[in-house]
Amino acid sequence: MNSASSQSTRPLPATPALFVLLALLAPVAGCAPGGGGFAPPPMPVETAGVTQGDVTDRFEVVGTINASEAITVVSEIDGAVVSLPFREGDPIEKGGLIAQIDDAQLRAEGERSEALRDQFRSRFDRVKSVVDQGAGAPQDLDDAAAELKVAEANLAVAKARLAKTRIVAPFEGVLGARRVSPGAFVRAGDQITELARLAELRVNFSAPERYLAQLKRGAEVTVSTTAYPGYQLKGRIDVVDPVLDEATRSARVVALVRNPGGRFRPGMSANVSAVLSWRANAITIPSEAVFAEGDQSFVYVVKADSTVTRSALTLGTRLANAVEVTKGLMPGTRIVRAGHQKLFEGAKVIPIVSQAAGGASSDATGGQAGKAGKPGEGAGK
Repeated sequence: MNSASSQSTRPLPATPALFVLLALLAPVAGCAPGGGGFAPPPMPVETAGVTQGDVTDRFEVVGTINASEAITVVSEIDGAVVSLPFREGDPIEKGGLIAQIDDAQLRAEGERSEALRDQFRSRFDRVKSVVDQGAGAPQDLDDAAAELKVAEANLAVAKARLAKTRIVAPFEGVLGARRVSPGAFVRAGDQITELARLAELRVNFSAPERYLAQLKRGAEVTVSTTAYPGYQLKGRIDVVDPVLDEATRSARVVALVRNPGGRFRPGMSANVSAVLSWRANAITIPSEAVFAEGDQSFVYVVKADSTVTRSALTLGTRLANAVEVTKGLMPGTRIVRAGHQKLFEGAKVIPIVSQAAGGASSDATGGQAGKAGKPGEGAGK
């Protein structure tokens, strides 16, 4: 008995397997009631700061580019084309000669009308002198005055018809292709060429009725086209139609845009971004930091002790890479930008500062167009 008892209390030999077993049992002992509970290790998360910047609300739509002024140049009289002193596609100044119609007959008619006017003026002067001396009847003076007025009117008509033989540009612009050749006989209304003013463009687009309260005359717009990627022009709204389309409940809007270099052409499609409102010092955070539960948006805030807490948010304008926060955060707060999927209230984290933490500020400063500054500043590239 004593021998058996002595053998049962003998210590076990210290083997490598024993040490492995003790190492595996140690965490289990820590999880036992009264042992303090299991504390998970801190989780590394990417953080970013809550920033402030200028936020611009924009309305984006596809429109059509038109010339601010565009006409089809036609002849107003019948006659042979003497010359077309312009080069197709070239610019022309206001008053520049586009076409010369044969004016020989009309010039002769003008000279005849001028001679008749001079004759009737001399007669009027003689009759007036006689009447003033009391030697003539007042009726003779009235007849002479009427004849002079008719002669002057005939001369004015002749000069007007003669002026129509010179077809000039009513405004500066760019000429199109010729529709006739020198020597051709044209009738009144026959087309000669096209003329369009490209220095300033009209951009037409439609806006839904819900935006009409914010789309005011003078509001800034940015215009781009797929023909010139990365190239933008700035302009301002000039007209908002007072009557809406009953079918679409939208209003036609016209914006005027300066077109230096003449890159944009009438007929092109236009990507229009119109400024609805602008706010300075708006609070913005990266879009990926926000998560939702039902209809409520949240973000994890990193506290001073490196633990996190959920904060409910009220969101405003969504930008390209950021979102505006109207309620729920203060500037300077650190938030979890990435890695919040496995977090919970009070979780310990290892903050890793995001390299793109400043991205929300730059995006917010320019709004959806990605441009810095207040609306109205700057010009087309």
